[in-house]
Amino acid sequence: MPGIAHAPRLDDLLADRWTCRQFIPDREVPFETIEELLAAAQRTPSWSNTQPWGLWVTTAAATGRFRAELGAHVAAGGEVKPDIDFPVAYTGRHRERRRDCGHALYASLGVERDDHAGRAEQFLRNFTLFDAPHVAVITSPVELGTYGVLDCGLYIATFLLAAQDRGLAAAPQAAPAAYSPFLHRHFGIDDSRHVVATIGFGYPDLDDPANRFRTARAALTENVVLVSDRPHDAAPVRLLDGDRLRQVAGPVDVEPQAQRRVVGE
Repeated sequence: MPGIAHAPRLDDLLADRWTCRQFIPDREVPFETIEELLAAAQRTPSWSNTQPWGLWVTTAAATGRFRAELGAHVAAGGEVKPDIDFPVAYTGRHRERRRDCGHALYASLGVERDDHAGRAEQFLRNFTLFDAPHVAVITSPVELGTYGVLDCGLYIATFLLAAQDRGLAAAPQAAPAAYSPFLHRHFGIDDSRHVVATIGFGYPDLDDPANRFRTARAALTENVVLVSDRPHDAAPVRLLDGDRLRQVAGPVDVEPQAQRRVVGE
């Protein structure tokens, strides 16, 4: 049986993709490109082919209005009530990875650990959508519950890779979705759908320091247990087997190379 050809392009897209935190605000994406992007994302697999995602996608003018009204709503202390429950807590490795991401961002911007005003200012950038000229609001039917949201997560991943493939940058965000009641009113989204997340997209400002850091990925040993009944000497060269994964993942809490932050590359 012939082997399946490897597609290195997907590996390249996965390796090169990053979250943009400053867009070129006055450079719109041509409608034809947006249409191609959405058509590609529409190929996302879903549970029983339900394709539950529903999108509200803005033109540049509509994005500007949304950005201004969302910012005013947040500044006025608007209701924080996400449709999808946010994490209860970040602990252990999840907390470390989240903290490392934040530290790398602030380091790229020159914001010190004790600069609370600077950190607060950067946090509020979440609600300016990092000056993205376009935003997609991702929603899922309430009746499909967790599996609908899961499918929307797959859709977001496909959208991000399709954007990367077209020379676009994107920023998936949960922060605006914390203000779901406002998003429902602003876009006329009825209560039969949950707001899952937003994705700002456009062309990146590569000269902005916020775009000069990259996050690392953990070693496979931190996330994978490969279950195998093969003896250890089944082959001279083999993938990590279950015993070795457990042996490595058990006593080793953090592998320095996997946790190394890349700043300025």
